[in-house]
Amino acid sequence: MSRELLQNVRVLDPVSGSDRIADILIAEGDIKAVEEKIAEFPADTEVRDCQGLILGPGLTDIYSHSGEPGFEERETLESLMQAAAAGGFTRVAILPDTSPPVDNLAGLALLQQHIRNLPPGLPRLYFWGALTAGVKGQQMAELGELASCAVVGFADGLALSNPALVRRLLEYIKPLGKSVALWPCDRTLAGNGAVREGAMSVRLGLPGIPASAETGALAAILELVASAGTPVHIMRVSTARSVELIRDAKARGLPVTASVTWMHLLLNVGAISGNSKDSGGKNALTASLPYDPSLRLEPPLGNLSDQLALIQAVKDGVIDAIAIDHNPHTYEEKTVAFADSPPGAIGLELALPLLWHGLVETGEFSALELWRVLSAGPAVCIGQTPPMVARGVSAELILFNPEMSWTVDGQSLKSRSANTPWLGQQLAGKVVQSWIY
Repeated sequence: MSRELLQNVRVLDPVSGSDRIADILIAEGDIKAVEEKIAEFPADTEVRDCQGLILGPGLTDIYSHSGEPGFEERETLESLMQAAAAGGFTRVAILPDTSPPVDNLAGLALLQQHIRNLPPGLPRLYFWGALTAGVKGQQMAELGELASCAVVGFADGLALSNPALVRRLLEYIKPLGKSVALWPCDRTLAGNGAVREGAMSVRLGLPGIPASAETGALAAILELVASAGTPVHIMRVSTARSVELIRDAKARGLPVTASVTWMHLLLNVGAISGNSKDSGGKNALTASLPYDPSLRLEPPLGNLSDQLALIQAVKDGVIDAIAIDHNPHTYEEKTVAFADSPPGAIGLELALPLLWHGLVETGEFSALELWRVLSAGPAVCIGQTPPMVARGVSAELILFNPEMSWTVDGQSLKSRSANTPWLGQQLAGKVVQSWIY
C-alpha cells in the first residue's frame, strides 16, 4: 500500500469535535499521524499540498433504494456503489424493497452474492431486513432468521397501517438487539395527495397531503415505543409538528432517533412552481422546470415553516441524521404528469456539494454540524461505530473540494438513473478521493 502525506488540509472530525488545518500521514491503510506539521516521513511518501480541500471521515447513508435485483434498468448494485463513492459515502444501507425482497435468508444471500463479485475499493454495503413478508405490511417476516445474519436492522421503508402489527413487531424485535426503522405515514389521510397541503398546493392545483398524515402516525408510533421500550428510528421526518413530537419524546427519555432526507432541508413545496420566490428564499435550485416530476417525493416537500423547523432540529440534535433515500427511476417512469410520477429522486452524488453550499456556506450549519449528521450521526443510528480521523485507526476518509465545478448530466453521474431536479445544472463541490480499508 502507498504512503500519502496530505499537507495543509482542513481536517473535520465530528467525533472529537475538531476542525483544524493539519497534515495527515496515511500508510498501509491506517492513519499514522495527524499533526499541525509533519516534518519527518519515509522517503517513498507521496506528498500533496491540499490547501483549500476538506478531509473528513466517510459519510454514512442509513437508507436508500437499489434497483438490483428486479429493476436493474433503474440501478444496479455496482452503479449505486459507484454513485455513493462519487458522493463521499463509504457506508450505505439498502432498504429491502427489491425483487425479491429481503424478507428471508434466500433474498439476503442473493444480495450478498452480488456484492462479493463487485470490484474492491467500493463503499461498504449493508442491508435492512424486511419487517413484513414481501414488504406488504400484513404479517411478520422471518425476523429471527434474518437477525442471526448480517442485516443492519429491520425496516420495510413503507408505511405500516396496522398498529397492532407494529406493536407485535416491536415486542418481538426487542430481544433481538437490532435497529428498527419506521416511516410514519397514515395512507388513509394521505389519500391520493401529491404535495404538502397548504396555500401552495391550492395554487399548484395539486391534491394535498395534510401534515397530520405524518404526525398522527408518528404519535401512535411513539406511544407504542413508550409501551414496548424498543429503540426505534423515525424515518423521513418532514413536518414542524413532527419535530415537536420527537423533541418531547426525547425529553421524556423514549429510545428514539430520527432522520430527515436531504432534499427536505434544501427545498420546500414552493420549488415545484419553478419560481424561487414561491419558496421564501429557501430554495437550493437556481432554476427548475415547473412541476418537475423529480420533485415528487415521499413524504412530499414541506411548507417553508416545515423546512425551517427541520433545519433547526438538525442543529439542535432533535434530528440525529440526514438520510439520502436515493430512489432511482428510469426516464420513462418519470416523464409523466407530476401527480402520476413515482415518488423519489437520486441523491448520493449530489447531497454533499448541495448541502455544503446550501447550508454551510450560507451560515445555517457549521462544517462540523453538517459532517456530524452525514457521518457520525447516521452510523450511531444503526448501531455502528462511526468513522473518525485519529492516529492509529483505519483510514475511512474522503477528500472534498468545495470549489470544483461539474455539470450534472448523464456523463458525469455514476448512477444509472438521472431523476433529479438539478439535471443539467452546474454545481460546485466534488469528492476527489476516498480511502476505504
